[in-house]
Amino acid sequence: MVNAVVRIIMLSLVVVAGTVGVWKYYDHRSAARQIQVLEEDKRLLEKVVQNLTAEKRVAEVLVIDRQLVAEEPQTTLLFVESDAHGNALSPKSFTIRGKIAHVEALVIRFDRDFVKAGDPLKGHSVALFTKIYGEKQKPEDGQPIDPPEQVPEIYRSKDAQVTAYEQSLWKDFWKLLEDEKFRQEKGVRIAQGEALWWPPEDGKLYTISVESDGGLILTSRPVPAVYQEALKRGPR
Repeated sequence: MVNAVVRIIMLSLVVVAGTVGVWKYYDHRSAARQIQVLEEDKRLLEKVVQNLTAEKRVAEVLVIDRQLVAEEPQTTLLFVESDAHGNALSPKSFTIRGKIAHVEALVIRFDRDFVKAGDPLKGHSVALFTKIYGEKQKPEDGQPIDPPEQVPEIYRSKDAQVTAYEQSLWKDFWKLLEDEKFRQEKGVRIAQGEALWWPPEDGKLYTISVESDGGLILTSRPVPAVYQEALKRGPR
């Protein structure tokens, strides 16, 4: 009888120990899983924040010449864009009347869900530059930068379907502004005209960027040495 009781007690202790061990094992796995989930949430949040605040370089602008024509200042600017891989596209030069440059653009901002997810097509605001002019000129006399209603070279894709979609955005830009249903169909949140103006200085390189979830921004820094050497040599 005593032996049976002892065996029962020992068996009970083994069961209890096993239960505690299993509980600790699953509790440990649960805690590890919770940590993993939290780390994943943090990673996703950081990606969302990065996608929402990232800037994409659109163009670099610098002064390459100044003249006084009939007592009116004229400023020649070099306008250089880069493709998606950072390769410089064919540079353009514009001579404006005055000392203050005005750059106008059409900007499309996509729905934030696309931006948060880093969608390859709609994950970043896009801009089409319309014209550039000086303070001594009327806006309607500004020089065109991008061909109207065409996909800017910086955004062109080898994918025909993507190109067709982007082409429709620029062709129907003002419809995007006026027609809410059409905006929703295209995944667009805002479509509007925007402008930058500033007095470009010699020796400064100006970068026009577009925010992932915003519009145009302008920053400046000293002209890099490689640019300075090219300016000294002049056109070949």
